Amino acid sequence: MSHVTSVIDGLKKLYVEKLKPLESTYRFQDFVSSLLTESEFDAKPMIMLLGQYSTGKTTFIKHLLKGNYPGAHIGPEPTTDRFVVVMGGTDSRSVPGNTIAVQADMPFSGLTKFGTAFLSKFECSQMPHPLLEHITIVDTPGVLSGEKQRTQRSYDFTGVTAWFAAKCDLILLLFDPHKLDISDEFKRVIGSLRGHDDKIRIVLNKADQVDTQQLMRVYGALMWSLGKVLNTPEVMRVYIGSFNDKPINERAVGPIGKELFEMEQEDLLSDLKDIPRKACDRRINEFVKRARAAKIHAHIIGHLRKEMPSMMGKTKAQQRLIDNLAEEFAKIQREHHLAAGDFPNVDHFREVLTGYSFDKFERLKPKMIQAVDDMLGYDIPNLLKRFRNPYD
Repeated sequence: MSHVTSVIDGLKKLYVEKLKPLESTYRFQDFVSSLLTESEFDAKPMIMLLGQYSTGKTTFIKHLLKGNYPGAHIGPEPTTDRFVVVMGGTDSRSVPGNTIAVQADMPFSGLTKFGTAFLSKFECSQMPHPLLEHITIVDTPGVLSGEKQRTQRSYDFTGVTAWFAAKCDLILLLFDPHKLDISDEFKRVIGSLRGHDDKIRIVLNKADQVDTQQLMRVYGALMWSLGKVLNTPEVMRVYIGSFNDKPINERAVGPIGKELFEMEQEDLLSDLKDIPRKACDRRINEFVKRARAAKIHAHIIGHLRKEMPSMMGKTKAQQRLIDNLAEEFAKIQREHHLAAGDFPNVDHFREVLTGYSFDKFERLKPKMIQAVDDMLGYDIPNLLKRFRNPYD
């Protein structure tokens, strides 16, 4: 590690030398997350906006950038029908998803696994802007409600959201005081953010469309419905405001409301400006999380391989293991003293497993596990001692 020049450089080196071999051997990319590329380490911090249609996501980005980005559409109907990544560039242009996913210097190659149906609904907007020199913003299609949500999408919307959530530094969930119901699709999307609770911020947008008394009721109702969906004991931070370029509607909210909105907007903007400074810590945090997940994944795959008979009855044995996957997880946890919270979702894992023959899996290689343990115990702490946060 002597010729490493920064924390990110050090993480890249550790990944290639110690973590990537473990991930490749036990097919981590098929089950959990695609292998990391160099451009993902160098990528700018990302913010993702999620919300039901017409909650003001695109207008919020316009408010941040103080102007439109290439290809932005705003309207009361579901106007943004695609995932748009807004990032810095030398000139203003829109790049189609198929092109952006194969560019080696872009951190989006992992999205190719969602197929052409998704890539045709994905684009990148580049424009010169001082804010975009430090962060990248992801605008998402409005989450649908009612029957539409089951018929409309030709790709795995929740899967794509989960992929972006893992790469993002901040996730803003936008709500509108007139649309507080959380549809089934939105519930699934919020469920896919599990494990990223520390990144989520709630924004109650267009709040100047109701008066103070209604706003208090709306706020209470929002907290109640979020509590049921997010399943966390902590209360999420909610920013109340009207994030657009129009002056705040004082007639509805009164002078106290106006002052409150202005303070909330300041708070949210300072939270956003803080992102680049915290990005380095978050990278390390995500890297450590990934290493722990890869280690547990290797234990699971190695265990399933070990439980297979060498000669007869392979199909039966494999089916038995799939059926009793929860018990097998508990066995692995006890045997190797692992944390239960680090294990993957049993149902999702079972689903992916059905496409594989367990006797083709690799046996557990303690040397590889030891290399990752050494990386977590010695290499990363030493790296942090050597380099300070580049944003401080």
